[in-house]
Amino acid sequence: MTAGTTLTNGTTADHELVALQREHGRPLFALLLRLCDGDRQRAEDLVQETLVRAWQHPEALRADAFDSVRPWLMTVGRRLAIDARRARQARPPEVGDAVLENARVIADHAERATAALDVREAVKTLTPEHREVLVLVYFHGASVAEAAEALGIPAGTVKSRAYYALRALRRVLPGYAADLR
Repeated sequence: MTAGTTLTNGTTADHELVALQREHGRPLFALLLRLCDGDRQRAEDLVQETLVRAWQHPEALRADAFDSVRPWLMTVGRRLAIDARRARQARPPEVGDAVLENARVIADHAERATAALDVREAVKTLTPEHREVLVLVYFHGASVAEAAEALGIPAGTVKSRAYYALRALRRVLPGYAADLR
């Protein structure tokens, strides 16, 4: 833009903004593209925002104060890019739908409590021999050898009772079958 900027109601005339875009748009876009790490869409948005600022502040575009408006446009664009980067860093990153679809669903406290009650009731249906093996091995974390010693039975018997106890639980708790493998 040159000296003699025409103002319409305190804003830059449309044809002058078109001339500003034509004359300074490419270098401004190149700068903003570098500042946006190659994100063309973000750079285009910042070019547009820079031109909106030029439209809102026609007094800054008066050429009698300096030879060219390009330094003003570059400074405004650079500051907008810095502000946009800071704003993105201040908020958590956005996630797409694909990430949410693959996210692990964590049951809430009420679901865990209900599941615990279901398992507790199902364990009560087992024979006392199967129940004591399950309690030692799965709930108290004892090894097969430790459970065999505590119960005074061979390790093979502990393994078979645990197997048949889990099999019985799978029949009683069909919705939990995947968790019992």
